[in-house]
Amino acid sequence: MTARTRLLDREVAQALSALSAAAKKGLGDPVLAELVMIRASQLNHCAFCLDMHLASARENGEAEQRLDLLAAWEEAGDLFDGRERAALALTEAVTELTGGFVPDAVYEEAAAHFDDGRLAHLIGLITVINSWNRLMVGRRIPPGGWTP
Repeated sequence: MTARTRLLDREVAQALSALSAAAKKGLGDPVLAELVMIRASQLNHCAFCLDMHLASARENGEAEQRLDLLAAWEEAGDLFDGRERAALALTEAVTELTGGFVPDAVYEEAAAHFDDGRLAHLIGLITVINSWNRLMVGRRIPPGGWTP
């Protein structure tokens, strides 16, 4: 049993875990998946998920400098490539939805970097990390309870 299933209803945790696994698999890039989950978790102030996904990104070989500058990815020059920048912009747009929709330019840029299937998986991943964030923040789950 993982920390998540102890903190949440087992059926809810299993359903979100299955969606997360499917989205990550379909995206096909574990490092990009971690960057997306970290960025959404930063925006949602989810310390539990940040702790978990930062550790996972490091385990997948992500550079400390990129993790340090992820919150300022737009100003980080060429530290993030076009595909990553498109995914991060889409992550922010889907996470915040301040205008009630994802701006066309953000969606079109993501669609230029991801085929239809991978784009669907990317949006699925953004959706599921936002769900995890809201559950953990809503339950007031502190960092440190996650173990691989």
